Amino acid sequence: MAGYSVFSQYYDVLMSGAEYSERAEYLLELLKKFGHQPGLTLDLACGTGSLTLELFRRGIDVYGVDASVEMLSQAREKCADAGADILFLRQKMQELDLYGTVNTVFCTLDSINHLQGRDEVRQTFQRVSLFLEPGGYFVFDVNTVYKHEKVLGNNIFVYDTEPVYCVWKNRCAAGSGRVDISLDFFERDGRVYHRSSEHFSEFAYPVEQVEEWLRECGFGEIHIYHELTMDPPKADSQRLVVAARKCG
Repeated sequence: MAGYSVFSQYYDVLMSGAEYSERAEYLLELLKKFGHQPGLTLDLACGTGSLTLELFRRGIDVYGVDASVEMLSQAREKCADAGADILFLRQKMQELDLYGTVNTVFCTLDSINHLQGRDEVRQTFQRVSLFLEPGGYFVFDVNTVYKHEKVLGNNIFVYDTEPVYCVWKNRCAAGSGRVDISLDFFERDGRVYHRSSEHFSEFAYPVEQVEEWLRECGFGEIHIYHELTMDPPKADSQRLVVAARKCG
């Protein structure tokens, strides 16, 4: 995963519609549906810690892992300001190496799509399985192939916010499931703008492939939902939630 050194500065502003409180409630409702107590919980690819903090506020024993120093710096500052004593570790998802096992792993907002190819996805599933207690749940979301090819595609999006003006440009080869993303940030300083850029790629996979990889890595019961609902996936679902129970 990329370092996102520039992106981290504006991440919370650009992701203001992520509905972290609603997302935390939804994830906990899913676990309740399965009769699973969260226990010790890992927020994998936690970014700036917004979801981690919402889970903490709901009494969850949670800590966060992310590969980006800049994202973790934002997370630590945010949680400290909120009076939340939360542990954050710097690790890549595909090289996860915890001190012990956990009961639940959450990984949200298409972080799995940011892994660079099929091997890294499988490696991440293997590492999560290794550190997840038998019977524990791995709950994550993924952008769909439909979203990458029909929504993001070869499109340009513009975000005009008070602290920054952002131009988001995508390139997607038909049938690849891959989107190459370029973000240009323009921050105003008096009468001039300072420009900075970030570039990365996201990969989407057929849901059947994701299920196969999970089963190969020791997960049995696998449930898949349309984002933030208990409904089955739709033909035009842009993001899916996957809940996988570790065997045993």
